[in-house]
Amino acid sequence: MSDLTLAGLCGSLRADSLNRKLMNEAARAFGGRFTEGSLRLPLFDEDLEAQGIPPEVTALGAVIEAADAVLFACPEYNKAPPGVVKNALDWLSRLKPNPLAGKPVAIVTAAGGRAGGERSQNVLRWMLVPHRVEPLSWPEVLVGNASGEFDEAGRLVAERYAKQVATLMDRLREQAGSRR
Repeated sequence: MSDLTLAGLCGSLRADSLNRKLMNEAARAFGGRFTEGSLRLPLFDEDLEAQGIPPEVTALGAVIEAADAVLFACPEYNKAPPGVVKNALDWLSRLKPNPLAGKPVAIVTAAGGRAGGERSQNVLRWMLVPHRVEPLSWPEVLVGNASGEFDEAGRLVAERYAKQVATLMDRLREQAGSRR
């Protein structure tokens, strides 16, 4: 299934973020083609929507639509996903058909605390319900105290996290392949 495509959505806009490193690690484990969708979108505003869907939103929808599976790399800011994730989901809900609907989805999180962003993942799962998405529930990839979990090349150093990522991506690839 090396011809499968994965769309990655990183909830941290910082280029060298821990969640981007984790997303890239997961993309390597997934194999196939990988495209990152940009969450640098205008704030959702119905007045702006009335003028037409912004091109950045249309481009994000196209990345998701073209993918066989979607990966969210979602940090935890103040016990929840960051606003850019919620904003993207609000915009995506306006696209018809919704590009997320029915797509195989996985979530990974790297966070500074020892829980690894567990609350953020749980809230994101609720946020995906209106999109008719059922993210994979296991294994949960929650990289805690993440600043010490990546080497200089951005690769995971702990074997347990690498195994969790590999298992999650195997399951995501299997789910995506079964939809073809």
